[in-house]
Amino acid sequence: MPDLPHSPAADRNKEPILEVLRCVFGTRGAALEIACGTGQHAVFFAAAFAGWTWQPTDMESDLFPAITARSAQAGLANVLPPLRLDVLAPQWPAPPAPAFAQPLDAVYCANMLHIAPWATCSGLMRGAARHLAPGGLLVTYGPYFEDGVPPAPGNLAFDESLRARDPSWGIRRLEDVADEARRAGLALRERHALPANNLLLVFEA
Repeated sequence: MPDLPHSPAADRNKEPILEVLRCVFGTRGAALEIACGTGQHAVFFAAAFAGWTWQPTDMESDLFPAITARSAQAGLANVLPPLRLDVLAPQWPAPPAPAFAQPLDAVYCANMLHIAPWATCSGLMRGAARHLAPGGLLVTYGPYFEDGVPPAPGNLAFDESLRARDPSWGIRRLEDVADEARRAGLALRERHALPANNLLLVFEA
């Protein structure tokens, strides 16, 4: 799909992420993706999980036509039209947008927490807790710092570059993220180390 917006990082990490999702997802369900960007993950995972309905959302709607086109080109009927969603909003999605299927079996969020203000972490956790079914999963992916684990030099440099762009950005401590999840009623169930010094975390409602 050369004519559509393309994220090389999304192409690089989709296969390792899928390997983990195959172990934690059931055969059927409803997933909400936060900060879907170009929609490459939405289309790739929806194709891999034919029994799942995938709802892509993002704070910005500029790429929504491309997401719709990407889904159509892939011939997928289980990717819903993208919706604008602000994780800090008290209602997901904000009116007058139609509500997504509830309760949700999974909320998926990749590469958002480090390029957004810290408040979005609390917003993500509280919103996921509101909408997940009992036993539903919140899956996050991206770089993290961990207590007792020497940080990778690449992550240190990346964190410095992020904070230079916006002081409210930066790689988050896994322990801080887990604390926010716990306060919202979610428990960190699994930690998976993935390539390029990234982690996939699975929280359970």
